[in-house]
Amino acid sequence: VRRPWPRCPRRGAVCPPAGQIRAAFLRFFEEKHGHRRLPSAPVRPRGDPSLLFVNSGMNQFKPIFLGTVHPRSELAQQRRVVNSQKCVRAGGKHNDLEDVGRDTYHHTFFEMLGNWSFGDYFKEEACSMAWELLTEVYKIPKDRLYVTYFGGDSSLGLSADEECRDVWLSLGVPASRVLPFPMKDNFWEMGDTGPCGPCTEIHYDYVGGGRNASALVNQGSPDVVEIWNLVFMQYSREVEGNLLPLPQHHVDTGMGLERLVSVLQNKRSNYDTDLFTPILDAIHKGCGGPRYQGLVGNADAGRVDMAYRVVADHVRTLCVCITDGIYPGLSGAELVLRRILRRAVRFCSEVLHAPHGLLASLVPTVVEVLGDAYPELRKNADQVMDIINENEVAFLSSLERGRRIIERTVQQMKPSTDFPAEVAWSLYGNLGFPLDLIDLMLEEKGIRLDSAAFNELVLEDAERKARGPQERQQLEGRVVHLDVHSLAQLQRDIPATDDSPKYSYKLGQHGQYEFSPCQATILMLYRDQCLQKEVGAGQHCGVILDRTNFYAEQGGQASDQGYLIRLGQQDVLFPVESVHLCGGYVIHEVTAVETLRAGDQVQLFVDEVQRLACMTNHTATHLLNFALRHVLGDSTEQQGSHVTAEQLRFDFNIKGPVTMEQLQQVEKVVQDVIKRNEAVYMAEVPLALARRVQGLRALDEGYPDPVRIVSLGVPVETLLTSNSQAAMQTSVELCCGTHLLQTGAMQDLAIVSERQLVKGISRVIAVTGRQAKQAREAGQCLAMEVDSVSIRMKQRTSTSLLEIQNLSKEVGQLTKVVASTAIPQWQRKALQSVLKSLQRTANTAIKKLEMQQAEEKAQRLLAKHCNQPVVIDTVPADSLSILMKVVNQLCDKSPGTSVLLLSPQDSGEVLCACQVSKNCLPTFSAADWAMAVCTQMEGKAGGSPVVAKGSGSAKGMQGALTTALEFYQSKL
Repeated sequence: VRRPWPRCPRRGAVCPPAGQIRAAFLRFFEEKHGHRRLPSAPVRPRGDPSLLFVNSGMNQFKPIFLGTVHPRSELAQQRRVVNSQKCVRAGGKHNDLEDVGRDTYHHTFFEMLGNWSFGDYFKEEACSMAWELLTEVYKIPKDRLYVTYFGGDSSLGLSADEECRDVWLSLGVPASRVLPFPMKDNFWEMGDTGPCGPCTEIHYDYVGGGRNASALVNQGSPDVVEIWNLVFMQYSREVEGNLLPLPQHHVDTGMGLERLVSVLQNKRSNYDTDLFTPILDAIHKGCGGPRYQGLVGNADAGRVDMAYRVVADHVRTLCVCITDGIYPGLSGAELVLRRILRRAVRFCSEVLHAPHGLLASLVPTVVEVLGDAYPELRKNADQVMDIINENEVAFLSSLERGRRIIERTVQQMKPSTDFPAEVAWSLYGNLGFPLDLIDLMLEEKGIRLDSAAFNELVLEDAERKARGPQERQQLEGRVVHLDVHSLAQLQRDIPATDDSPKYSYKLGQHGQYEFSPCQATILMLYRDQCLQKEVGAGQHCGVILDRTNFYAEQGGQASDQGYLIRLGQQDVLFPVESVHLCGGYVIHEVTAVETLRAGDQVQLFVDEVQRLACMTNHTATHLLNFALRHVLGDSTEQQGSHVTAEQLRFDFNIKGPVTMEQLQQVEKVVQDVIKRNEAVYMAEVPLALARRVQGLRALDEGYPDPVRIVSLGVPVETLLTSNSQAAMQTSVELCCGTHLLQTGAMQDLAIVSERQLVKGISRVIAVTGRQAKQAREAGQCLAMEVDSVSIRMKQRTSTSLLEIQNLSKEVGQLTKVVASTAIPQWQRKALQSVLKSLQRTANTAIKKLEMQQAEEKAQRLLAKHCNQPVVIDTVPADSLSILMKVVNQLCDKSPGTSVLLLSPQDSGEVLCACQVSKNCLPTFSAADWAMAVCTQMEGKAGGSPVVAKGSGSAKGMQGALTTALEFYQSKL
């Protein structure tokens, strides 16, 4: 450490700032031990669909551990690496979200300090460096440190990691502080398969004073905590569950910065360190309430300190995620981030009583705390504040309404009853309330949610979404599709629904879409194939209004979702599940929470996020149609389409298969229009006038008169001028759907699937925006993995059968991943072609090596059993395939000999293969022979009279050899 650290008030110990602690770690490994310092990877995982966020320091190095890194890549050249990695644990397997705020150490965002060795140093150097850093650089008293090591596992045949134990003892750690623990504590695994190995942990005793706290290690004591984990990757867990030694040993260490800072600054709470105190001070200044005191549980009256911790933690996460390209959204990591933001907004508003905008006002403080370590935070601070503010405004109105709904429901509940699942589901689905937020709001009132009923609703919703369109239509049709008599009655008495407000939206000052509010009157209700003036609580019905801003499913675009509220009764939501058009009437499918009556005045709230996603994908569908005609020719005609918030589907006629090059060209045409940010023009014109537009698509679809024209980049007035050729150079279609106002909001389009439905009709599926970006990133990562396997296949010098079998297995696994992962379809086809060729190469090499091994083994057995009529023996063989080839070779070289071979395996299984000489047929059957032998080993067998194979247990092998000879003798 180049500069002296300031002194802590406690006994003159050093009290370094967090920034210096982080810098000292990086400098120690970089300058003293020759590590290369790498920047933190973004928290959005690149090409790893198993993760929502980067949640540990090793994520970016997984290709090295898995052996899939491209041999020519920069990453493959690394031997010693150090960095400080931004990590988020919220959602998925590693989820700390619900615990944040309740205690003083859980976080959604944290920093992981780590050093790595890729086939370089191992246990002795790793432990020595760790001990030197902690005790000599950070000056942590040695008598406060304890170390653990892997104590072994007899069930797996793994002995204790005595090598690691001896390293610690040689460093002077007393034997009483070097402690063995079982697999759950000291054996690290990346997943069900792959690299793994023992680990050693360093624990710190906050109390100290010369005591021996060994009994408190790994016991959940707040006084003795883990600060550093050193993982020694020396095994690979195979699919069968067995462990094999890795050809190269790696070291992967991780030390949470927040915990380390709390130790070095002598704080029992992470929130009392200078990573958080500036943010907590800014919260206090912004809300004007009581200062943060660090209280938890019952001592924290009004949950004020919990709110401080939640807001301080969550604003750090928001800053980092938004900067790294993860924005609050509808699914995946984006949905988790939206829940984090809304949880923070709620605590700001309802617990801290802070003014609107407090959360965004904390961004500059976060940047000040973290900006030196992660400079990217300084570049996008204004954008981060804008996104937080926009989402806060949207949620605060929902939050107030949700709070009133909960209070009103609680007042109506009987004592000692659970909160109704239907109301919680409405809050969750319509107002976007995270489930943990609902639980928290109920917990404050001493009430529990009916979780079992809520989970049933979740399952029902999942089943509904999983149904095919036809099945959904049949189920919904019972409610929302008017029968002919009801329709005739409506047409006599009630005007058609004015649904023009669905087009009432504009671009705001910062480029965001603003949707106009809509009020309406209930004109009629429809239930059980009957028009009704009133529908009771809990009943499913169709609601017919005088006007609506909800989009009804038509033109291939999915309907809007959202909810209604009665004017003057803001705390009762009527969820709108789907919307349909029938004879000019828009039917809103609703489950009545309370009685609904004709004449009720209602306000309509469309789910804006879902609508905007549908608008994006619908405009993308038009652009895709234009691009396909541009690339494949004017004879290409649309045969159908379907637009949802998640993706778009487009069917079209084509004479032959679509090539990889054509798919790339189509994407390029679309991307060019997106980059130009073309305006989208929409206008209603008389049908007769529309027919004059040259090149207009879809004139034969029976649209009502007047028709609505959607044009990309060219005003509709220009299209209607005489002899205009403008429509021939862009996308112009008749369409009743909702669209973007500018193409730039689409960001990108990726075709992730293309297949022939029937001869002459092809279907493509495409995604846009962030989903398209993720598809491209996943494709790039898979391309690197395939390229890596290809190079290793070509460069292999070893004649090891195991090596080529592992490569073959890797090719097979990659083939499955490439087939199932959302990546650009042109890239999928290219990778599948390469993988198919690699698999053929691997299969040929395996067959050749197996034949060589089989011939060698057959020669030895032939010499051993020279010209005997029967050969019964054991032989080592890695697979049943090789064993069968040995049998075949023996019989080929000695045609009059019948052969039965057994091969014991490390797993305890015994393989069996046999072949009977033709001279012995039909008296002697190979299938019966193998069955008799394998039955003796409690196994199974099968085959033909000439050849057969099977397997059994090793404990019956000696008896099986005897049985084999006796069976042969009994038949011949």
